[in-house]
Amino acid sequence: MKEVDLVIRGARVVSADQIIEASVAIAGEHIVAVGHDDTMPPARQEMRADGLHLLPGAIDSHVHFRDPGYPNKETWKTGSAAAAMGGVTTVFEMPNTNPATGTVEALRLKQKAAESSYCDFGIHGLLGDDTVERLGELLDAGVTSFKAFVGNTFGNLPAPTDGALLEGFEKLAPLGIRTVVHAENSSILQRRQKHMQAAGRIDAMAHLAARPAVAEIEAIGRVLTLAEWTGARVHIAHHSAADSLYLLREAKRRGVDVTAETCPQYLLLNTGHMLKLGGVMRLNPPIREARHNQPLWDALMDGTLDMIATDHAPHAPEEKTRESIWDCDCGFPGVETQMPLMLTEVNRERATLMDYVRWSAVNPARAWGLYGTKGVIAPGAHADIAFVDMQRAGTLSQNRLQSISKISPWNGRPVKGYPLHTLLRGRFVMREGKLVSDAVGWGRSVKSVQKMPAARPRNTEHYSSAILRTPPGVPATAVPVGEVDWSAT
Repeated sequence: MKEVDLVIRGARVVSADQIIEASVAIAGEHIVAVGHDDTMPPARQEMRADGLHLLPGAIDSHVHFRDPGYPNKETWKTGSAAAAMGGVTTVFEMPNTNPATGTVEALRLKQKAAESSYCDFGIHGLLGDDTVERLGELLDAGVTSFKAFVGNTFGNLPAPTDGALLEGFEKLAPLGIRTVVHAENSSILQRRQKHMQAAGRIDAMAHLAARPAVAEIEAIGRVLTLAEWTGARVHIAHHSAADSLYLLREAKRRGVDVTAETCPQYLLLNTGHMLKLGGVMRLNPPIREARHNQPLWDALMDGTLDMIATDHAPHAPEEKTRESIWDCDCGFPGVETQMPLMLTEVNRERATLMDYVRWSAVNPARAWGLYGTKGVIAPGAHADIAFVDMQRAGTLSQNRLQSISKISPWNGRPVKGYPLHTLLRGRFVMREGKLVSDAVGWGRSVKSVQKMPAARPRNTEHYSSAILRTPPGVPATAVPVGEVDWSAT
């Protein structure tokens, strides 16, 4: 039997379906065996993991690493270090950097910045009126997917018109490429915020008042209509409201290829926390009333919501603590704290560890065409593993975050359940709760292993590309209008 690089012994391996006692053998970047201790091949190195659970490395579909453009808020090095510390082995990074990731030139700048990444990554390109003609170029250059900011957020990128959104879906549907959508109605948000600013409202709750649940309901409904018509794959980012869940349920029942994420902040925080923390809690969509929390949990449990993401959106502390809520930047760091927060809820029996693996690894891997290579501890998969101690207790501290953004609503929150080690493609990027500094740059793009399922475009005869061609039997040029020979009909 051929010698391997590492055998992990004594742990419990977790999938979405079961938890088993097993050893794991790793050769190079891949898992080569999972099974009984006696069946493991000889190894150059062995590691005892008694009492620990081995989880597939978490996949966070929604992070902002801010580079290029805002290195004072975050860099790829610091953001990916936070991911590694949080048991996250793959991230998908958003396009609202400066410049926005809507040209090949801007993409090259981001790819250069990502050379310092501790974790593997996908890059969402920008879908907007100015980029819809370049989607193919961006895919060829390395983007894995796209993001449409239907609701405005940091960077104030203009929302795509409905015409551009439809055309973008028409282009991507035949390719099977999924588009992330920030689903809020920008017109509602901007008009309400303008009215409140004119009235002198600068309190924290004004942000929620400007972004009511109906803005999410309307935008999700519109996006799903266009996706269903074209057959495009879509992903609803940071779903926040109980009131719009019915749209997802009905769309999935009809066969629309839609996935959706929610975030720990929408599951665990509400306006009661907003009143205490003010601008620290400002994000888009907003933290909502407590009545929304449990329905989002229920939606994760029944599959209406597919996954956990974080919307890791770091800012400097001074950018989050200004007097007026409108002057506080939106978002806060989350990629490092997600796993201990969710494991704490598992310990509280709100969900099982298998549920968590489904939300954090399996479903994201399926949505982005990575399952089998990522999202599972099985032979042939990348050796992306989070070693978790479900009994370790502690307190989250914003001062200990790897992120540049040392401000978090989770500061001081007790947790139970921590990742102790993080393995990425067979190499430790975090060990014994400490970053492995020489693993910087080990992360790479997942583009080369991404394999989306076969596309299912619909109504292609009505696509913009089709209507530009003159159909058979129709004169290519205008002809004089004459009387119809009704006897021939």
